[in-house]
Amino acid sequence: MALARQVLCVSAFLWLPLARAEPIRYSVAEEAESGSVVGELAEDAGLTPAQLSARRARLVSEDGRQHFRLERASGRLVVAGRLDREQLCAQSAACMLPFELLLSNPLQFFRVEVNLEDKNDNSPVFTEEQVTFKIVEKSEPGSRFPLEVAHDLDIGNNTVQEYNISPENEYFSVSYGARSTGDKYLELVLEKPLDREQEAEMGFHVIAVDGGSPPRSGAIEISIIILDVNDNAPVFMQERYVMKVLENLPEGSVVLTVQATDQDEGVNGDISYQLSQVVGQSDSAFVIDPRTGEIKLTKPLDYEAAQMHEFSVRATDGGGLSAICKVLVEVVDVNDNAPELVVSSFSSPLPENTVPGTVVALFTVRDRDSGANGKIACALEDQLFFSLQPAYKNYYELVTVSALDREETPQYVLRVTAADAGSPPLTSTHTFTVDISDVNDNAPVFNQTSYTMYVRENNVGTVFVGAVSAADADVGLNAKVSYSLAPEQGPERARCSCISVNSENGHVFVLRPLDYEHLRQSEVTVSASDAGSPPLRANVTVRLVVLDENDNAPLVLYPAQESSPASSELVPVSAEAGYLISKVVAVDADSGQNSWLSYHLLRATDPGLFSVGLQSGEVRLRRPVTERDGVKQKLLVLVRDNGQPPLSATAALSALLLKDFSDVRLPHASPPTEDQDASLTTYLILALVFVSLLFLISTAVLLARKVCRRKELKADHVLYAADTLQSGLADAAAAGTLPRPYCYEISLTTGSGNSEFRFLKPILPSLPPQHCAEGPAPDEEQDFPAVPVSTEDMAPDSAGTLSAGQFNALSFN
Repeated sequence: MALARQVLCVSAFLWLPLARAEPIRYSVAEEAESGSVVGELAEDAGLTPAQLSARRARLVSEDGRQHFRLERASGRLVVAGRLDREQLCAQSAACMLPFELLLSNPLQFFRVEVNLEDKNDNSPVFTEEQVTFKIVEKSEPGSRFPLEVAHDLDIGNNTVQEYNISPENEYFSVSYGARSTGDKYLELVLEKPLDREQEAEMGFHVIAVDGGSPPRSGAIEISIIILDVNDNAPVFMQERYVMKVLENLPEGSVVLTVQATDQDEGVNGDISYQLSQVVGQSDSAFVIDPRTGEIKLTKPLDYEAAQMHEFSVRATDGGGLSAICKVLVEVVDVNDNAPELVVSSFSSPLPENTVPGTVVALFTVRDRDSGANGKIACALEDQLFFSLQPAYKNYYELVTVSALDREETPQYVLRVTAADAGSPPLTSTHTFTVDISDVNDNAPVFNQTSYTMYVRENNVGTVFVGAVSAADADVGLNAKVSYSLAPEQGPERARCSCISVNSENGHVFVLRPLDYEHLRQSEVTVSASDAGSPPLRANVTVRLVVLDENDNAPLVLYPAQESSPASSELVPVSAEAGYLISKVVAVDADSGQNSWLSYHLLRATDPGLFSVGLQSGEVRLRRPVTERDGVKQKLLVLVRDNGQPPLSATAALSALLLKDFSDVRLPHASPPTEDQDASLTTYLILALVFVSLLFLISTAVLLARKVCRRKELKADHVLYAADTLQSGLADAAAAGTLPRPYCYEISLTTGSGNSEFRFLKPILPSLPPQHCAEGPAPDEEQDFPAVPVSTEDMAPDSAGTLSAGQFNALSFN
């Protein structure tokens, strides 16, 4: 397996800022009560109790066992449970319990070592409770008989210091000490010859005493049987047997063979072997064949449990003489243990805004094998966002090396592989699943850059017209989007009060009916905001377009329908088909096809005489005028729009079919006379010159005006005033009822119903044709309607006037 990053695990101190160079050391006696104070750890580490709590201080050991406890409130290190030195460290001269004080925010280590001091809590123990010696009565003084030494699990002065016999015996003494090889020995020494006839058997105890205070002791019972002559004891080929055995040696395998010889013959030369029980092991892994001396395995060996096994073998002949040899079995390590990875700290989930260099996990690796089999290499699979770094001794840190983005990768699965240097190498893999927690770093995003919504005018109140939608790449509250109308920037863009947006789902409503003719479109800004802290928002423009409805009927501008009496169009009887009589002008406040107007002849005195332009509204003669056609014709024109359903209006107009204009009688007041103008001028002059006579002159003026009005009431017909008629004809020309060549002035004399018709210049010689086609303003009053005149039916005489008979042909009701 290819390793992207490989770091060798070393046991030497790493001088990193994270860890203190020298460990903090304490001593405590074994068997100390739980809660006993070991030392002021916080003070010795340069920390305060408050910092211990704030930085989540904890104790971490390599084997995972917690022998001590940290009191965060006081900063003291106390004993967590029973401490048995013999169980923890066996016969080691020094019993050191190492662990680390681990702090977070920032990550920091303190190496702590507690020396467990020995207490004399174990008594010396012999491997056998009773030993029997068969000694011939002719044995020489000074003969030695070996015994197994007593074992004390304590160390130093607390182990065995001396042996003695109890009760005292005159025949035997004890000799003990250490040989050049370092092995301890214990022997019974015969002080004087034995006499079987005087005493055939004797017994006593050998007592082992340690140097503790108070001292402890252990005893073995010795039984002496005095025999006849057996003058040679067994002798081993080696006093000490040493054998190296692989720990994976199968059960039943022969480890080694011990051999002893005896120079005696017969029964006294027969040797049997006996294996002494190993101290501290109730279930020995070895067994010896009593006849051959082969030592075999009864169960597999484990280098990690015991690196060396030491025991004794006793060889005894038939006469009761014996000898003892030492057997040392060294267990050779085999790469049978895969590396172990122990996690001390792991942070998950991890905020996505975590800065590079943040420690995600802290773990230690170990291998119970030794030598090359215990050397470990750690590796992290190829990652762009995390790396593996050594922290302290066999500790490693998993740290971030680049910025994280939850929206891109919400979870990282990191595999750390530890491999030893054995042959073949053994590996173990640990998986760290790092979840990335969300941070509000994404603003809502609308699914459109802008929105256009439509509503028909005259809508009902609170009508749904559409919806805006925004999504947030974050999760949880950071992704919960609410909508609102954003205030417009500047007073010139006041927000329309007719639009509302639902804060939960973004639905847009129009709150009141709208009128297309007053509001055709409106723009508002909708803001989408998330629920993060601080919240992020985005804006989008919503354009509301009002669709036109056919809710306005056509409005007739000409002819004005409010004028009374209605105006009449003059049509010469000699006019040909297609002659333009008038034009109906109308408008529609709607738009589009709702404002497309069409004109129809709804009703007429003689429907076959007239036609109306469908699109133009021009009223023309369909055929020439005949004698059977009535002089006065009434028409009703229907103006209809193109909406659904269509709306319409009507325009009423009348036409006079005339042969000439001589008998035209107009029902309007006569114009002022020349005498009245002169009198008025006189009055003005007199008023300026003779101020004192103002009252008399005013009275005279009033009387004169009454006389004039009385004459006007007696007249049977009222003629058009020259100036007034000129104005009326100008309006008719402007309205487009007659083409430009038909606009004339009429000059009439007062006091008679008949007069002369003078040909003058056109009223508006420079007015463009389109101006003549325009109708009068709807609100403009017309006291004198326009009179269209045709020159074909009224030919003037040489003086440029019409005869009285020609003019009398014109009459008005």
